[in-house]
Amino acid sequence: MSSGTRRARAHSVLLGLTLLALGALGSRAAQSQEIFAGKFPQQTGEDLYQHICQGCHMPDAKGAIGAGAYPALASNPRLAAAIYPITVVLRGQRAMISLGESLDDAQVASVLNYVRTHFGNRYKDVVTPTMVAARRAALTQDTAAATPAPVDPRAAAH
Repeated sequence: MSSGTRRARAHSVLLGLTLLALGALGSRAAQSQEIFAGKFPQQTGEDLYQHICQGCHMPDAKGAIGAGAYPALASNPRLAAAIYPITVVLRGQRAMISLGESLDDAQVASVLNYVRTHFGNRYKDVVTPTMVAARRAALTQDTAAATPAPVDPRAAAH
């Protein structure tokens, strides 16, 4: 095999590997874009907890104090009334960000059911996507009612 043929073959292999790497990066970039856009692919409560919640609340759900105070979810009596954790997940509270635009109703229900039945919590009532949807709608109405109507600057000039 001539050196020109070997060089051409090496360039072909290098080009193929480069295209493979770019394809992998593109796939990862698409997934990152999806997450950046606020959507999480996880569906089970356990997966959602591990990928979203445990970074702050810790793997054992005992909470942490650092850049903020992240309360323990383990053996937490505040989780007894399902509306409380639904509201906190949808709207956020103190150091916890709002996940209302990042999780759909089924995902919110799934992660809350997981937390409310693990880590020493034994709440029997199930959070349903319908419950989450109803609370989401109520919070949206509350926000709309509390938002003042925009003022037309032209009207103020008269």
